[in-house]
Amino acid sequence: MKVIKFGGTSVGSAEGLLNIKQIVSAEKDQVLVVVSAISGMTDLLIQTSRMAASGDLGYQDNVQQMRDKHARLIAQIFSEDDQAAMLQQTNTLLDELSNIFQGVCLIQDLSAKSEAVILSYGERISSILVSKMLKAKHLDARELIKTEFKYNKNVVNFDQTAKAIYAQCKSLPQVTVMGGFISSSAETGETTNLGRGGSDYTAAIMAAELKATVLEIWTDVDGFMTADPKVINNAYVIEKLSFVEAMELCNFGAKVLYPPTIFPVYHDNIPIRIKNTFNPEAPGTFISREHYSGEGKAIKGISSISDSSLITVQGMGMVGVIGVNYRIFRALAQSGISVFIVSQASS
Repeated sequence: MKVIKFGGTSVGSAEGLLNIKQIVSAEKDQVLVVVSAISGMTDLLIQTSRMAASGDLGYQDNVQQMRDKHARLIAQIFSEDDQAAMLQQTNTLLDELSNIFQGVCLIQDLSAKSEAVILSYGERISSILVSKMLKAKHLDARELIKTEFKYNKNVVNFDQTAKAIYAQCKSLPQVTVMGGFISSSAETGETTNLGRGGSDYTAAIMAAELKATVLEIWTDVDGFMTADPKVINNAYVIEKLSFVEAMELCNFGAKVLYPPTIFPVYHDNIPIRIKNTFNPEAPGTFISREHYSGEGKAIKGISSISDSSLITVQGMGMVGVIGVNYRIFRALAQSGISVFIVSQASS
C-alpha cells in the first residue's frame, strides 16, 4: 500500500490532472490518493464567505467563478460522454454551497460551524473529480478522520480515527481517492477541518493507519531546497533528509510540507518522498529516520520566516514572580498564536 497526496496546483489544471492520471496508472502497488482542493479554491471560499456575511451580493459572482473553474477542468479532462454526468454532480454540490452562502447573507452572520462546512466543498468536489477521472473508489474523509475540540481548535482524535479507518478500509481496491483537510467531530459528527496544510496531515494519518510502505507528497516543486529559490538563485534540491531535519526546516519557513505531517509517519517509520507533479522524473527529496551526511557540507539547508513579530516583555516587577510565562503563553495560545523561538533572562 502506498499513500499519494496531490496538492492544489496538481489538481488545479488539466496538465496536472493528466499527469496525476499517468502517475497513478503507472503504480503497481495498491494506492490511496489524497487530494487538496483545486488551487485558489480555499481562498475563494473564504473570501466568498466574508462577502456573504457582510451582505455583499457580489458573493454570487464568486460562486459562478467556482462553477466556471470546475467546468473548464471537466471539459478538458473528460470525454463528451462523461462530461454531463460530472458537471451535474459538481453543480449539485455547488448548488448546496450557494444555498449556504445565501443563508449566511440573509442573516449576515458566519459561524465557525458554517465556515467549516463551506470550506469542505473544495476537497469534496476535487476528490470526486479525481476519483471519476481515475475510475477509482471514493471515500468521504469525514467518515474517517475524527476530531475533538482542544486548545481552542479541532485536533485529531486518533483512537476514533483508527477505529473508523479500520472499519471502512478493510478491503480497498487497487486505487482509492479521498479528499484531505476535511474531518468530522467524533462527538457530534459535524463537519470540521484540520486547518491550512491539513491535506498533507490527512495523508500522513492514512499512511500510518494503513501501514503504507511510503507516503508520497506530490507538489509543484522538485523537493526541499537548500534555501528559498526566490531569495537564493543557486539553491538546489536536497536529496535526503531525516525526519528531524525536515521538521526543523518546515517549522522555520519551508512550505514544502505541513509540519504535523511528520508526526504520524515518524512513529511507524514510514518514509516520505516529495515529488513534483510537473517534473515526475526528478528524484525529489527522500525523508526517513536515517541521518544522511551533507556531502561534506556543514549546513544542509537554510529556511526563513517572513512577517514575524518580536515581542519583548520586561520589567523589574517580574523578577521572582511565579506564573508570568504561563500567563503570557496562555494569552497567545488563546489567540491561536504559535511561538517559534523564546529567549529568557531574569527580568
